[in-house]
Amino acid sequence: MNRIEIAPKFNHIAIQTDDVDSTIRWYRDFLGATVEWKLDTFSPLTLERLPGIRELVELKAGEVRFHVFDRIDHSRSGPTPLDYQFQHLGLEVGEASHLVELRERWLRVRESNEGIRWNREEPPSEIVVDPDGMQSLYVLDPNGLEIEFIYFPKAKA
Repeated sequence: MNRIEIAPKFNHIAIQTDDVDSTIRWYRDFLGATVEWKLDTFSPLTLERLPGIRELVELKAGEVRFHVFDRIDHSRSGPTPLDYQFQHLGLEVGEASHLVELRERWLRVRESNEGIRWNREEPPSEIVVDPDGMQSLYVLDPNGLEIEFIYFPKAKA
């Protein structure tokens, strides 16, 4: 039997929100994301899968694409911690100092963006160093979605 080789490549993460503009502002101010495109007309399949979708915006930060969308009658609640869900998104950074900068930037953006409504009132984590040297920083976006920034130390020669 012939085997078809399939090698998926990551394309985007979709973020359902009740405030597209606020979410765009945060990703722009925190990660330097840019708006790549916007949609307000959708296929029958999209309308079936996401009833009430009104707007979809693609943001790009580095090589990561975020599809931000809203829906009429959003519940404004998320899954409970024990529900099935994607628990967090992990993004790798190239230098340990980037974690420090991201933590400081998160605090600055949180303090300066009064127009952004936050669904959870949690500060970023401290930077955690694992026994193998891997370092992590956890932050929440305004929708309460958790993002882990990870630094992997270079192998010693």
